[in-house]
Amino acid sequence: MPNPEPRGRSGGSGRRHNLALVLQRVHAAPLTRSELTRVSGLNRSTVGALVADLAARGLVVEDPPSALGQVGRPSPLVRAGEEPVAVAVNPEVDAITVALVRLGGEVVAVDRTPFPAVPDVEDAVEASGEALARLLAASPHHRPVGAGVAVPGVVSSAEGLVRLAPHLGWRDVPLADRLAERIALPVAVANDATLGARAEWLFGAGRGVGDLVYLYGGAGGIGGGIVAGGVPLAGATGHAGELGHAIISSNGVPDTLGVRGTLESAVQRVALLEVLGLQDAPADRLEASLLAAADEPRVAAEVGRQVEALAVAIANAVTVLNPARVILGGFLSALAAVAGERLDRLVAERALPGIGERVEIRRSELGSRIPLIGAAELAFAPLLADPAAYRH
Repeated sequence: MPNPEPRGRSGGSGRRHNLALVLQRVHAAPLTRSELTRVSGLNRSTVGALVADLAARGLVVEDPPSALGQVGRPSPLVRAGEEPVAVAVNPEVDAITVALVRLGGEVVAVDRTPFPAVPDVEDAVEASGEALARLLAASPHHRPVGAGVAVPGVVSSAEGLVRLAPHLGWRDVPLADRLAERIALPVAVANDATLGARAEWLFGAGRGVGDLVYLYGGAGGIGGGIVAGGVPLAGATGHAGELGHAIISSNGVPDTLGVRGTLESAVQRVALLEVLGLQDAPADRLEASLLAAADEPRVAAEVGRQVEALAVAIANAVTVLNPARVILGGFLSALAAVAGERLDRLVAERALPGIGERVEIRRSELGSRIPLIGAAELAFAPLLADPAAYRH
């Protein structure tokens, strides 16, 4: 992941580092050569040589300079190249979604394979391989550099092992090895909400801050991720950010791990669907339905109860971590839309004075693409760390 303020090194021994520095900056957002010179600490000629090297490898593209709004000589705009792509995989309870994602977080092609029942690991791996073959056949100019998998569950990323994905029924699955064997690409695996935090930090509602908390609510429960001091927080075993399983009360129904009184047991998508009389609904339809029925007593009572519980969990996270922003995704974004300023007020009342009223609570900007963009970051990590190893 890009460092918020890396500085360049000079000399031949630092060239690989400087290539990575420039590519990481362009991956986060297109920049002109003059902007790259300023943020890298390198001189203009060095930046020019590095950009030329990356362009020759197909990792960046230079667009003609524009004089619009500039003072002095216009500078070419450097943006991510279009050839290298990451393969992003997101297994769900009813489908396997596979996508090709460019540098810069652009999802360029998606293939979703529905399942009538929860897919087992073998079905998920085979469906992923078949989907990837279809995607590459339709986009032969793309070159995959690796694959990342966003899993709704507890993952040991270092081992590529899914420890427990309760809604999928997967336990102790060496998913990275199995998928790598099927698609003949390096594969990395991580929790979907942890990856969502990275994606929002780089490309969404978390841009511009170094400290944030991300909470995502989906059909499988609530997950979370943390960025602290400009670094995604993993924890000793890679499980930092599992705020859905944080206990916020002394009672309640069991969550997906069987623990009572957690955020996940108190704030549930299924309860919102039930009061609305819906069997299922994507996040945008759920939000529209909640807003339309906000004055109905049953809906107002359930929304009020869940907002109270969500505010407690957010306030606890704010007090402990002191983030600049809290970002809500999935059905939590819909819940925040209905709550409006009430959620901000409740968090300010419950968090530590002096920080609770300063934190910004924002809704996800990446929507349904977030697990795919986050998974792609896993696949791009080796390339971003050492672009000199990439051959056009």
